[in-house]
Amino acid sequence: MVHTTGEPLLAARYLDHLAESDIVKRLWAEDFTVWGPRPDDIANRLGWLRAPERMAAHVPSLRAFAGRVHDEGYAAVVLLGMGGSSLAPETLAQTARAPAVPLTVLDTLHPAAVQRALETLDVSNTLFIVSTKSGTTSETLSLFRVFHARAVAELGHAAAGRRFVAITDPGSPLADLAARERFRTVFLNDPQVGGRYAALTLVGLVPAALLGLDLEALLASGRDAAAQCGPGVPLARNPAARLASVLAACATEGRDKVTFVVPPRLASFGDWVEQLLAESTGKSGRGLVPVVGEPLGAPDAYGDDRVFVRLGAAAAPLAPHIDVDFAGPEALGGQFFLWEMATALVGHLLGVNPFDQPDVESAKRLTRALLEAYAASGERPAGPVVPLTAEAMRVTLAQARDGDYVALLAFLDPASDAGPRLATLRERIRGATRCATTLGFGPRYLHSTGQLHKGDAGRGLFLMLVDDPVADVAVPGDRARPLTCGVLLRAQALADAAALAERGRRRLLADTGPNSADAIGRALAP
Repeated sequence: MVHTTGEPLLAARYLDHLAESDIVKRLWAEDFTVWGPRPDDIANRLGWLRAPERMAAHVPSLRAFAGRVHDEGYAAVVLLGMGGSSLAPETLAQTARAPAVPLTVLDTLHPAAVQRALETLDVSNTLFIVSTKSGTTSETLSLFRVFHARAVAELGHAAAGRRFVAITDPGSPLADLAARERFRTVFLNDPQVGGRYAALTLVGLVPAALLGLDLEALLASGRDAAAQCGPGVPLARNPAARLASVLAACATEGRDKVTFVVPPRLASFGDWVEQLLAESTGKSGRGLVPVVGEPLGAPDAYGDDRVFVRLGAAAAPLAPHIDVDFAGPEALGGQFFLWEMATALVGHLLGVNPFDQPDVESAKRLTRALLEAYAASGERPAGPVVPLTAEAMRVTLAQARDGDYVALLAFLDPASDAGPRLATLRERIRGATRCATTLGFGPRYLHSTGQLHKGDAGRGLFLMLVDDPVADVAVPGDRARPLTCGVLLRAQALADAAALAERGRRRLLADTGPNSADAIGRALAP
């Protein structure tokens, strides 16, 4: 399942350490001391180990639920979620060959994207999944309020509730909200599983059932991978232990930019594993930097800080590289489990807790402060934003050093014409600096790579882009001053820029104006 070329010598020492310290056996025994002296944010996060086995009991009820939805003629499913609640469902949706019902993930607050969904969706035959482990994720709940208000306006209060289901932890505020608003169903997930390790729990299985995927095959693939990574398997044949040892060895030797090379049909899986690796390892001044979606270049386009991971029959990678067998959508359960196990082991080898996210709260705190100021004054959140120009980018990129990575953080409409321009910008940046490049859309990346940006060794250079949408979308609520999607999005961009500054990170916060594609194009001009 895992094959390597140019494997660092240190990988063998790491594999020996895992064997000598019985790390895999202790992990399966849920021994929190594998990662730290205290059980906090560890002992209550290991339920994913047995999810492929335990979730089998839910298959009949999930199949019955999906059957009722299909029989009632629903034409679309929209999942409202962020990070761990949305990325596995998106992977399942994008790799499904013939979905029973199309499933779309909405994980942006950009007014243009939200308005487009409001204009194109027929709420009378759309099922909305509201998915958040904590039940408090502000973006998810804001999107719920937008679409629930539309459903109430068109269908009435009682009928509107029937168009919504929730996936959350027992006792969460979302569970209470769902009861008050008479949601169709509330799926209570295992509270012993963190969001980014939840692919093979109800977080992934409810969307999979609605897509018409073979749940038994998905879980069987996960069980097969778990067996291959089991406590009785020699570590030389344990694919997760081998993968973790190579990744940790590469990181220790400076090759911490894990560059994924995947065929187009598996592109969304790269986004899922990006969050898993970045949020799990990027802390305490350490971390693996996943590089996803970067166009391949010639060998001389790269620095010596890369390790390449090839999934499936992707284009030939550069060395050193890791090949991970990937048969296709039917093997997704096994891939989910393999990478979860490997990431947990990498956390041990790098000396970090892979289940917490200690540096995420800073941006949330600053966002709350900006929104409180907006509620008091009515003035749109403001901060150190400059116009996007070629000169501003040149000055910013002049700070790049060997071993850095450049992160494009775009608080833009993900489906706009800016997308191709951002891809071109990544190539230009890599050509000028030989640095690895990443691309994240806000606020989605805050729940994916945001922890890494603030918790790693500080090798990131951040180019943050905001725009001026021509229209906004109100977020219904009981506030004295109504909130809008645009105000919340702007506050999040400013807050994350401030959080990066607090950590001494180098960043440029630039405004593209109303047409982001044109502004990026002008900035790209020689």
